[in-house]
Amino acid sequence: MAEEAIKSKRDEPKRAQRATSNVFAMFRQSQVQEFKEAFTMIDQNRDGVIDIEDLKDMYGNFGRIPPDAELKEMLAEAPGPLNFTMFLNLFGEKLSGTDPEDTIRNAFAMFDDAGKGKLPEEYVKDLLQNMGDNFTADEIKQTWKESPIEKGLFDYNEFVSKIKGKQDEEEMAAA
Repeated sequence: MAEEAIKSKRDEPKRAQRATSNVFAMFRQSQVQEFKEAFTMIDQNRDGVIDIEDLKDMYGNFGRIPPDAELKEMLAEAPGPLNFTMFLNLFGEKLSGTDPEDTIRNAFAMFDDAGKGKLPEEYVKDLLQNMGDNFTADEIKQTWKESPIEKGLFDYNEFVSKIKGKQDEEEMAAA
């Protein structure tokens, strides 16, 4: 009995290490680094785990805090504490099972309370300049050249279709 417990304990780190290495193998090193930066931005209190307070702080920076029930639902997608490894696991599952076009649209839709498919140009520009990896004025200018903006409104549905179409063409050319 004691031998089994010792053997079980001895085998645990190997299983954990294998699972972790599989998660990291799902992504290129540059992607892992980008996910780490995103995780760090969300983990506002820097304790290595994303919790409801971290989400409230992050959304507060965007000017919109969803109801607690919605935040709890997000956290419930993880089967345990949302540390970086779990974060990568969730992204791996989402990316392999979700149409990227829908994912991008849904990200924009979070800021579209009216559900019109359009956001004020200045609002999007402010987000790009002040959130995450801040865009420079030149990067925004370049993005705006390709962006469907009419009467001061950024049409994110059209934008997503446009960038998704380009992405598909690049993938076909590379194949």
